[in-house]
Amino acid sequence: MTIGITGTGSYIPKNATKNEDFLEHHFLNEDGSPFKNSNDVIIKKFKVITGISERRYASDNLDTSDLGFLASEKAIAAANIDKEELDYIIFAHNFGDVSHNKTQGDTLPSLATRVKHLLQIKNPKCVAYDLLFGCPGWVEGIIQANAFIKSGIAKKCLVIGAETLSRVVDKNDRDSMIFSDGAGAVIVEANPGSGEILGHNSATYANEEANYLFFGEGYNTNNKKDTRYIKMLGRKIYEFAITHVPKAMADCIDNCNVAISDVKKIFIHQANEKMDQAIVARFYKLYNLEMPENIMPMNINKLGNSSVATVPTLFDMVKRGEIENHHLNKGDIVIFASVGAGMNINAIAYKY
Repeated sequence: MTIGITGTGSYIPKNATKNEDFLEHHFLNEDGSPFKNSNDVIIKKFKVITGISERRYASDNLDTSDLGFLASEKAIAAANIDKEELDYIIFAHNFGDVSHNKTQGDTLPSLATRVKHLLQIKNPKCVAYDLLFGCPGWVEGIIQANAFIKSGIAKKCLVIGAETLSRVVDKNDRDSMIFSDGAGAVIVEANPGSGEILGHNSATYANEEANYLFFGEGYNTNNKKDTRYIKMLGRKIYEFAITHVPKAMADCIDNCNVAISDVKKIFIHQANEKMDQAIVARFYKLYNLEMPENIMPMNINKLGNSSVATVPTLFDMVKRGEIENHHLNKGDIVIFASVGAGMNINAIAYKY
């Protein structure tokens, strides 16, 4: 039995916020003191490091579950399946539904249940649940769907990654410029006709690494103390990622006997352009090779970091020919890889 992806879909919000839109922001240090550099200098350095020139924010009337639903509709249509045949809906996210101008995340009921409701699926045997695994959540959802199908308890699964990080950022923190909103979804099926999950690898580092990403107080000491925001230790995350993700990717392809020369594309979590390039370069260095040209499609420049949504939206965009100079051919070996809060890492080797 082979297990593969038969349909993809994504929802990219239409609201684009460019770097220059942050020129009037009041950026602060962690202790609440102002930066010595002007916003113009801060933004130029930010662009050099992250590669981000703009990002997308969801419309005020849409929550994370709505984005997931819109992406799921497209994936179901692309797979040409009856939605009532779905055995599982797995929704990877981090903060639940955070409505516009609200400060609380809402996960009751689960976002997967909300998507099932919006899809109007009647079948009670379609089990819907949420997955919290940081930014690698969608990749881990594919791993879980693969396990369900391989075990015989499922034939078709919908795996969603969606987030509205724009609603949990501290606007006084420079890191707020990184985060964005979006959703991606896929259908995973047994005996798909083409496409096959070849192997995977996952790990959690939860000692000193556990709190590299966390929920913390805002930098403006005049604001309410009980409001918390997504915070990260950027340097530590960078060092962690370039050390552990290349090895996870190598273990993944080695365990399923895939030669590195056969890898055609690497769909890596769109966290930071410079970090992603370093990860992939170090991956090839493990095999005493230089990183090939055109191996790593990117959409972070225009879409920013939408956490769990980055890998599925990138995959969907390449499939649809929307990333310049990148395309997929039947039989191509690709890698999905991610790193994020936990600290969690994972990788999948996939035959397209």
